[in-house]
Amino acid sequence: MDNFDNNEYRYTSGPNPGQMIPTEPIPDPGQPGRGQRKAKKKKKSKPVQLTRTSLAAIIMVCVLLSSAFGFGGAMLAGGTGVSSPYSAGKDNTTNAKTTGFNLEDATGSSMTVQEITAKAQDSVVEIKTESVQADAWMQQAVIEGAGSGVIIKSNGYIVTNNHVIEGAGKITVTTSDKKEYEAKLVGTDADTDVAVLKINAKNLTAVTMGNSEQLNVGDLAVAIGNPLGELGGTVTAGIISALDRSISIDGKTMTLLQTDSSINPGNSGGGLFNQYGQLIGVVVAKSSGSDVEGLGFAIPVNRVAEVADQLMKGGYVKGKPSTGMSYVDMSGQQQGGNSFFGGGQQQSVGGVYIQEVTGSNAKKAGFKSGDLVYSVDGKEIDNIDTLSSIITSHKVGDKVTYIVLRDGQSKEIKLTLEEKTSS
Repeated sequence: MDNFDNNEYRYTSGPNPGQMIPTEPIPDPGQPGRGQRKAKKKKKSKPVQLTRTSLAAIIMVCVLLSSAFGFGGAMLAGGTGVSSPYSAGKDNTTNAKTTGFNLEDATGSSMTVQEITAKAQDSVVEIKTESVQADAWMQQAVIEGAGSGVIIKSNGYIVTNNHVIEGAGKITVTTSDKKEYEAKLVGTDADTDVAVLKINAKNLTAVTMGNSEQLNVGDLAVAIGNPLGELGGTVTAGIISALDRSISIDGKTMTLLQTDSSINPGNSGGGLFNQYGQLIGVVVAKSSGSDVEGLGFAIPVNRVAEVADQLMKGGYVKGKPSTGMSYVDMSGQQQGGNSFFGGGQQQSVGGVYIQEVTGSNAKKAGFKSGDLVYSVDGKEIDNIDTLSSIITSHKVGDKVTYIVLRDGQSKEIKLTLEEKTSS
């Protein structure tokens, strides 16, 4: 900033307000030599005459000097590190990357989204299902479904969600090269929502497993899947928003990874990848609602790998307790009589009923199809979720006490829990 001495300079008004001009002392007519100036005669200047040759030479010199100064200025700016962040006619990708304008740099990713996609996309497959269901008029109809899956072994083993293939009579897998295979269900676990399929193929691109215990909030997260069941290979990118969200889905509480990568119906069973192109989760759900955005969830890969390994070895997850019975949840429904259960009860049918008794322990204990489960371990059963939470809190071999209603009478039955060998 320029420094101005008030004793020497002042602002003047006039046609150029704000212009600073020097002020001169006021002449003193009584003091010769101070403030007085002697007039001098001006000499007439001679006109300068230029020839065409000399004029051309001057123009050439000006052009050369202009070029030299321009080149020198550019070299000086480059040498001192002074440059514009954007250049006309040049690709500014490098500038954007070095200044943190992209997701990879913002998250500290070792790979770009394009590199992650190139590494992982051949390990993600499309899944289509067909199931036969009866409608309200007892007419059978073929219901189609769709989802995604991830190749975990090059010889055709694929992991997906249980809810993607649940109840399916036919499962078709389409790989990234558009080849279709009919898949067989190896095993499934409804509690973790993990299922394993097998197709008859070799030399597939198996995914590289990551470690979900090493994730941090803010890490890059890339989702690859089949949104809407018809956009296979779709890639979306975001970050890890949370590491251990407790989410209740269809009555089951799960601890999941949260991401703001775009997740849509059909992404279920697809892969969530980290900055190295490694699988860190299997997409399972999104938060729905017109006013909700960026809330997707995935099963941590460490849990997926543990369950998938047991399913491939034995078809089920070992050590999980089972009652050996299937149930029908009719909580909230009110109607008289229910011939389906054969109890002939002329009362409300709301509640949880035993549909089928399959386990040896349950058969020996005396349970029957149509029994209404009133309580377990002293806690009243108002829906299937309450019953499931009680059973899963026990271990194989534990004894639980049921009170059931049968033919208008209550019965207390003790049951020893057995090991669950199927979904």
